Amino acid sequence: MGRKKIKKNKKKIKVKSKKIDKKVLSTSKGTSLDEKIEIKKIKKQPTEKKIYGVNDFVVYPKHGVGKITAVEKAVIGDIDINFYKVLIERDKLTLTIPINQQSNLRPVCSSHQVNKCISILKSKPKVKRTMWSRRAQEYEQKINSGKIYELAEVVRDLNKNSNTIADQSYSERQLFEKAYDRLESEFEVVLKISPDDVKKKMNKALGREDKIIENQ
Repeated sequence: MGRKKIKKNKKKIKVKSKKIDKKVLSTSKGTSLDEKIEIKKIKKQPTEKKIYGVNDFVVYPKHGVGKITAVEKAVIGDIDINFYKVLIERDKLTLTIPINQQSNLRPVCSSHQVNKCISILKSKPKVKRTMWSRRAQEYEQKINSGKIYELAEVVRDLNKNSNTIADQSYSERQLFEKAYDRLESEFEVVLKISPDDVKKKMNKALGREDKIIENQ
């Protein structure tokens, strides 16, 4: 009697294991279908309406003012991609920016915003009493934010009213010149005046000596 019961239990275990195997197969089929759907989604590039055109000036936060030289199309991995070609004249650099990432760009500021920036440059510096390493990090973030008013604040706060190298540490001068150049290039495009005239306007607002900053 005892042997017969053991045999019956073995049969039951085998039936259960078969059922489990079927479930595993059905779930694996489901996952493979899900994977195929995901691949299809990747192949579809999000469509977005083109905001800018050829010869428009734009600002790319990490590089500053650039000019759109072309709007082109390419196939990368079976995906059609439309993109802008943006020339950063100061850096002699051409960027390729997909149209579906154009939110990273912004149009150049208005003349009203330039006047606001001049007011910021004339205002009293707001320097925090914290370690220079932390302040330098904050200045770098402001410069790369692409926000025109934050750029003006960096120029104002790091301004030493002079071009004498001894008045600034190396890192201070590097950050100042980076912010100054970015602001200057945008003013130049908006005001449509020469680089020298832009520098005179900015230096006057900053109360700097009547000397033009030269890139070293």
